Amino acid sequence: MRVLLVEDEQPLAAYIAVGLRKHGFAVDLAEDGQTALDKCDVMPYDVVVLDRDLPIVHGDTVCRRLAERGTSRVLMLTASDAVEDRVGGLTLGADDYLGKPFAFSELVARVHALGRRSTPARPPVLRAAGVSLDPARRTAEREGRLLRLTPKEFGVLELLLAAGGDVVSAETLLDKVWDEHADPFTNAIRITVGTLRRKLGDPPLIETVTGAGYRLTGAG
Repeated sequence: MRVLLVEDEQPLAAYIAVGLRKHGFAVDLAEDGQTALDKCDVMPYDVVVLDRDLPIVHGDTVCRRLAERGTSRVLMLTASDAVEDRVGGLTLGADDYLGKPFAFSELVARVHALGRRSTPARPPVLRAAGVSLDPARRTAEREGRLLRLTPKEFGVLELLLAAGGDVVSAETLLDKVWDEHADPFTNAIRITVGTLRRKLGDPPLIETVTGAGYRLTGAG
């Protein structure tokens, strides 16, 4: 899942970004509202974690514009946690609101919940072809056998399962599993798919569709 974190306090932004990445999210950063809007022009993020009091363009304006576009779910993360502040943020178009300080486990759970509210909606646990994957618990199994996956392998498998047997392009994998610093000419996707295939075992589940991408066989 691709997340944009918009936070102008750099130590806090770094802390949140590291934590989200440990939970398998691909995280990009923006330190002000204008940069956030510019990034959203280029990338339709699954979730935008948005501080409210931002420089250049206020977080309220960013939230309103993102709500008008309807391409990303917005979680407002801010120290303004009075009832009227929460109501105001939701009225602007935020999908959720979490006050600072916060429990990191709650932040992760809320980001996962917003990601499931994509169109079409995704179930909490993805299952196909004898494989089950729980994004919130960060667990994956094949026929009851626990799969020990790296964050990138987990992200690739999640997208393939969510696609329901449709082809997922390398560009989509790069956008959703890696972040803005990924080299578009890297062979990381091919390597990650290769290691994921080995961990899934036999019979093979991931099919390479030449010139198109990858799909999970038996998932339709």
